[in-house]
Amino acid sequence: MAQFARRCFSTTVRRSNNASASEACFEILARFGNKPISVRQQLLDANQLHLLNITLGRSSTSAQAPANGTPIPAGYHLVFFTPSIMEAELGLDGTDRTVNPLSPFTRRMWAGGELRWTQDESSLLRVGQEVQETTRMLAAEPKKLKSGGEMLVVGVEKTFENEKGIALVDRRNWVFQKEITIPKEPPPLPESKFLPEGDITRDVKQTYTSLFRFSALTFNAHRIHYLPEWCRKVEGHRDAVVHGPLNLINMLDLWRDTAKNREEVALPASISYRAMSPLYVNEQYRILLKKDNNGWNTEIWDSFGKLSMKGRITS
Repeated sequence: MAQFARRCFSTTVRRSNNASASEACFEILARFGNKPISVRQQLLDANQLHLLNITLGRSSTSAQAPANGTPIPAGYHLVFFTPSIMEAELGLDGTDRTVNPLSPFTRRMWAGGELRWTQDESSLLRVGQEVQETTRMLAAEPKKLKSGGEMLVVGVEKTFENEKGIALVDRRNWVFQKEITIPKEPPPLPESKFLPEGDITRDVKQTYTSLFRFSALTFNAHRIHYLPEWCRKVEGHRDAVVHGPLNLINMLDLWRDTAKNREEVALPASISYRAMSPLYVNEQYRILLKKDNNGWNTEIWDSFGKLSMKGRITS
């Protein structure tokens, strides 16, 4: 472990300027202000959507790619508008640093967010469209960790606009913690527990292949998703971590299969969601879905009695 950690830190660690969480919040809000962080145009190509369907096991490799005009399913926009920066510009952990706060708050984790779709069928995101993504800063707040340390919660908003107007608003919350300078040991493996029962359930187990493919489709170089050595010997995870956005897509797919019987045009009005604890490769977890009068509640539980993600879907 020591040899691996020395190799990582000796070549890539940058000196901290020791900004406080409050100072880092003030700086990032001043840096971006009310102007967009980025404005990008992209063609929603069929091959990218086809490869995601294959990764999720929802299409055989022999199937034809979706035709132009096919609606983009809920959450599947996440494989478009991927980061486009050079490897040398990535953070120590492989993350995109485009909206990073000041050092030492450079460890980014996806904490949750909210998606809202247009309900006008003529305005949906579809294969073959030229779409504009506009990213803006919403908020940056200093927070305290349970350990007493500092972190930042940064909110961004991405709007996706076609010729009809805004089709999707994607608000994301990222947590930024201090960059690791002393490697962490993974905790002991917890005792297995029975997965919770529910009205509607789906059991899932991600493999190294599925994590690699999702990382490739989202152009996500975050080391916790594909480099077990980094996970175990630097960040204190017991293995590669399942992507939060992949879990979000799986929750939405279960809703689509249940509420809409896998209809091609099947978008909820919104989903709000929050990540609670990590899920790991080759470990079974369970997605739960329950309907009430006003919508659907969804949760993901690991095999050790921990709630990993929860969400609320309205339709």
